[in-house]
Amino acid sequence: MPAFAIFAIEFCCFVLNFLICVIIFVFCCNASYSQNCCKSQVDYTYWVLQKEWSNGFKALPDVSTNLAEFYSQYHKNKAQWDAVFLWLAQTDLQTISAGKYSIPNTDLYASVEDGVNEPLDKRGSESHYHHIDLQYVVKGTERFALLHHDTSYPNKAYVPDIIGYSYDVSKAMFIDSTPERFFLFFPSDWHIAKIQTDKEDQKIRVVVVKLDYVK
Repeated sequence: MPAFAIFAIEFCCFVLNFLICVIIFVFCCNASYSQNCCKSQVDYTYWVLQKEWSNGFKALPDVSTNLAEFYSQYHKNKAQWDAVFLWLAQTDLQTISAGKYSIPNTDLYASVEDGVNEPLDKRGSESHYHHIDLQYVVKGTERFALLHHDTSYPNKAYVPDIIGYSYDVSKAMFIDSTPERFFLFFPSDWHIAKIQTDKEDQKIRVVVVKLDYVK
């Protein structure tokens, strides 16, 4: 066989092997990307409902929760979240005295607050750069508001770790608490708490934990 023909065959084999390697590489990268980066809202919802994160805590995150953020923050800081949910599961939140309680194996504390809802115009708005608000209402009904970003803007200087907003009330989303749900407010969740509801009784008991936000 002529040398040129042998060279052509060897070159074609090299190109074919190269293309096969490229295809395998792209396939593996896409599979890895799909597993780690391309989860859908259905995937996050399924993960939440499986409750592997709950450590025995029975409540579920409210439907307003950013589940992608919850999934991400939980896996970035699993030990802290596990400790918080374990404390919530093992503590009698109905009868424990109001006050601040250290959460074992963390530098966090839970604030058990007995309070009263107030009219919206008496409530301040807020968000946090470095923390996540976990709020669980165990007695009464508390109304929360989530502010619309496009019609809201900071109205005061940032003071660690809180900033307030002016907002268009007609664009805000209002949600009332239930005993089966807890709320998570991430840095992108500009919110208002303890807003007066339509009910006669405005007394509430709420447990608040500020978890670390991991970037």
